Amino acid sequence: MRQYLAILPMLGLLSACVDFPDKGKRSGVRQSGSGFYSASPSARQCLSRLSTTRASFTPVPDRYFDRGCSTLNSVRLSSLRSDNAQLSLSNLGPVTCDAANRFAGWARFGVDRAARQILGSRLVKIETMGSYNCRNVAGTSRRSAHATASAIDVSGFVLADGRRISVLSGWSNGSSAERRFLRVVHQSACKRFGVVLGPEYNAAHRNHFHVEAKNGSFCR
Repeated sequence: MRQYLAILPMLGLLSACVDFPDKGKRSGVRQSGSGFYSASPSARQCLSRLSTTRASFTPVPDRYFDRGCSTLNSVRLSSLRSDNAQLSLSNLGPVTCDAANRFAGWARFGVDRAARQILGSRLVKIETMGSYNCRNVAGTSRRSAHATASAIDVSGFVLADGRRISVLSGWSNGSSAERRFLRVVHQSACKRFGVVLGPEYNAAHRNHFHVEAKNGSFCR
């Protein structure tokens, strides 16, 4: 009870950037017209942390799909913030709140900082190949982290000066500064995500960074 009361002041932060329903309560979730929203103390705390990053997001109703797929305690990220500048996103579907928090921190303190220091221009956009996808890990019968909205595939970065740095062309064939930038942001992702896979992992990842919210440290 004390933990719940302690987080109540922080929940007010959500009102400026989150569309969260108020109708219908049942066993720790809130009901909307299309499903239920996580409302446990830990879920609320995660959303509150995400709000403090000044990300623009909307919670997604908890849903279970066929074949072991789900979107639980997930959000749709519209944009991120770094040093009072907006960072736009492309092709991003539902992601878990945990993944969104890690992604927001990486974008601000990893990618944008590296872009300014190495390439001399701030980050304005992160291009992705998506997040939630009800599928297996390629070539296996094991469910991918994408099947629970816990992973994001990042394909490129756009800078304020108009340059676009893609993982596919920049990793091996970019300028020396672009190659360094991509390796620095890859390594910075490894400090925030439990699993990070890039072009040197296998051919399937030659065109993107797979970043996954998971405990552990698997960085390739």
